[in-house]
Amino acid sequence: MNILLLGANGQLGRSFLEQGGLSALGDVTAASRDGKRVDGGAAEVADLSAPETLTTLLDKLRPGIIVNAAAYTAVDRAEQEEDLATRVNGEAVGVLANWAATNHALVVHYSTDYVFDGSATYPYPVNASTGPLGAYGRSKLAGERALEASGCDYFVLRTAWVYAAHGQNFLRTMLRLGADRDELRVVADQQGAPTSTDLIVRATLAAITAWQQADASQRTTMRGVHHLVASGHTSWHGFASAIFQKAHARGLIERVPRVLPITTAEFPTPAKRPPWSVLDNTGFQQRFGYALPDWQDGLNEVIETLSNQAR
Repeated sequence: MNILLLGANGQLGRSFLEQGGLSALGDVTAASRDGKRVDGGAAEVADLSAPETLTTLLDKLRPGIIVNAAAYTAVDRAEQEEDLATRVNGEAVGVLANWAATNHALVVHYSTDYVFDGSATYPYPVNASTGPLGAYGRSKLAGERALEASGCDYFVLRTAWVYAAHGQNFLRTMLRLGADRDELRVVADQQGAPTSTDLIVRATLAAITAWQQADASQRTTMRGVHHLVASGHTSWHGFASAIFQKAHARGLIERVPRVLPITTAEFPTPAKRPPWSVLDNTGFQQRFGYALPDWQDGLNEVIETLSNQAR
C-alpha cells in the first residue's frame, strides 16, 4: 500500500520520518511545501496553500493512506491571515477528502483543541459542541467538516499543546529563555495536556494498524473524530516548571529559574486562547487498544532525547 505523508518538515512530519514506523505499514512518500526535506531525503511537492495543485500529486502517487501532518499553525497570525489559514486547514483538506472518497483511501488528519471555546470544566468528549474563539480554530474546524461531508474514510485526531525535541514549540522556547533568565512569567489559568509528537506518531501507527486489520463493519466504528492527547493535565505554568526541573536534573540547564504564575489577561495575544483545553482521550484508548500515558511521561522522554543529543 502506498502511504503519502504530507508536511514532512513540520514538527509532526519530522517525528514520523525519524521514528520510521510508517514504512512498516506501506511504501511511504514524503511531501513538503517546497519538495525538500530537512534530513536531505527525497520528497514530493505538496503545497496546501494551493489546494488546486494537490489532485495531480494524488493521481500520480495513488496513496491508499494519506497522513496529513501539514497545517497552518500560526495561531496569532491567523487573525490577519484567515483566508490563507482556511485554504491550508480547510479547503486543501477538502481536496484530500474528496479524492480519498473517490479512490477509497483513508485520510488521517490532525485537528486541535482550538475548535472548542474552552468554557468547559470537564474533559471535552469528541461529540461536544464546537465553538472556536479565533481564526485558527475556525480554519481547523472547516477541515473537520470537509472530511465529514466528503464521505471518505477518515480519522480526525484532535490533539493539543504539541511539542517535540525539534522545531519551534513551548518546551524549546522555555529551555532557551530559562538558560538566560533568572525569572520567567508564565500563564497559569489555561489548562491542557502537553502532548509530544512521539506519542502522536506511535498512537497514529496503532490506529492505522487497527484499521488495516479490521473488516468493513469494524472500520465503520473506527472512522470519525478521536482525541489523541496525553493523559492528565496541567497549566502552562505547571508545564514550564516541570520542564525546568527535569531539564536541570539531566544537565540541560545550569539552574532552575523562578517561574511566576500570571493570568491570561497579563499576557495578551492577538488570538484568544481557550482557557480549558483538556480533551477526553478514553475513546481513542478503547477503540484502538492503545494506552495514552500521562503527559509527564512524554516530557521525560523528550528531555532524555535532548540530553542524549547534547552529549
